[in-house]
Amino acid sequence: MQTPHIPVLRDEVVKSFSGIDEGYFVDCTLGYAGHSSAMLEHYARLKHIGIDRDQEALDFSRKRLAPFSERSRLYRGTFATVLPQLKESPIVAVLADFGVSSLQLDKKGRGFSFESETLDMRMDSSATLSAYEVVNGYSREALEDIFDRYGEVRSYRKLAGAIVDARAKAPIQSAKALSRIALEVMPKGGKIHPATLMFQAIRIEVNNELGEIEGLLDALEVMKPAGAIVSLITFHSLEDRLVKNRFRRWTQECICDPQAIRCTCGKNHALGKVRNRKPIIAGNEELKANPRSRSAKLRSFVFKSPE
Repeated sequence: MQTPHIPVLRDEVVKSFSGIDEGYFVDCTLGYAGHSSAMLEHYARLKHIGIDRDQEALDFSRKRLAPFSERSRLYRGTFATVLPQLKESPIVAVLADFGVSSLQLDKKGRGFSFESETLDMRMDSSATLSAYEVVNGYSREALEDIFDRYGEVRSYRKLAGAIVDARAKAPIQSAKALSRIALEVMPKGGKIHPATLMFQAIRIEVNNELGEIEGLLDALEVMKPAGAIVSLITFHSLEDRLVKNRFRRWTQECICDPQAIRCTCGKNHALGKVRNRKPIIAGNEELKANPRSRSAKLRSFVFKSPE
């Protein structure tokens, strides 16, 4: 069946799990099953668990994965909530692609597009908080905070002020109208649309994206799935920093206070090791075929097996 989404770093993802044989592969961000179908085709003995909070994506993926139905189970919810509750065992591979799918970006009714006539941005359409409430209901100070923290927008005060001034006249009803405000106040001439970082910040707030990533990493730290490989794809510096720092912490043998005179912890506390010293990025062919892959970074970690 025709897929509406191009999975980023597909071949690199499959390769990142080299060495696994049988057990459960958990795709924490199932989306339209591009990565999952590639994994199920390549690793014939793997069983599959797909997690997504978007019912539209789950409905599509259930059909796409029909040839693998005996090996596949799908769950609706956020990965930070569903993953710790899984009873299936052993989990040998965990994947998360933190990007927004092409279908969500391109489908104007979802409100992620600069040209959308709605103002939504919810990955889970049943969630209560949408971009409309953020844009029209948050205080100026709260808008400044999310633009600064989640968008790293240099002109965050100016942008928040322009939104507050605009909504005082009439509610901002569409992503298109919001985009026009950014075009009026943000510097032009860069490689990205002036509204890009603002939209990123609002989307992160609406979907609690960084909190979900922290929740996933916390769950894995508690689970410590023996011998499992974890591959995570990030798309901006905030996400990548969370993953990189957590992987670094998981490789630390010594957990003593840095001020301690000598080590007393035994230096055996590493949970595993990083599989690739530098993040894997898209090659030239993929960049030409899918420009959205330019920001993708893949990092992998393998939990140690019991001795």
